[in-house]
Amino acid sequence: MPRKKLGIVIFNEVEVLDFCGPFEVFSVTRINEERRREESSPFEQFLISQSGEPVKTTGGMKVIPDVTFESCPNLDILVVPGGLGALVEMRNDAMLTFVRSRASKAETLASVCPGSLILGYAGLLEGLPATTHWYFLQMMQELFPKVTVDSKSHVVKAGRVLTSAGISAGIDMALHLVADHYGESVARATARHMEYRFPDNNERRIAL
Repeated sequence: MPRKKLGIVIFNEVEVLDFCGPFEVFSVTRINEERRREESSPFEQFLISQSGEPVKTTGGMKVIPDVTFESCPNLDILVVPGGLGALVEMRNDAMLTFVRSRASKAETLASVCPGSLILGYAGLLEGLPATTHWYFLQMMQELFPKVTVDSKSHVVKAGRVLTSAGISAGIDMALHLVADHYGESVARATARHMEYRFPDNNERRIAL
């Protein structure tokens, strides 16, 4: 079975768990749990940045990307995380051009936290339901009046587009994505390996 090429965009002031949470989910996924040690994940992951220079996250962690916008291979799945840096990147023409281009060819497009604002500025949420971190819900509604902002759900799926609430919600989004591509049993086994509770409901985890 060919591995899915999955890219996660990173940038300065990206939220650590926004991209590391999904990265962990995708890296420990196995189709055959009994052959966990012999088999690799069905996802081949790439961390993507504009320049390829080390990225400094919100907490100060420095991360070395795998590829640049220019050298990134074709992707089956594109994930756009958030963090305070997303508020800069949502107005970065190079970022928006890259996301539009890759989203047009990908099977699945996903965001975590205010990564959805990048998707919104790229014109990829028009007419769709979507969500984001609770702090940015009102901003999303004001910026993108044609988006149906969902304040109740932890993860919102609209066809091939998934958006999720804040930070830790990226883990749930990634498990949803695993289930979509490889079935719920594989997703549940992945969550069990992580000792993480599988999301049996989709209610937002905090009261607004």
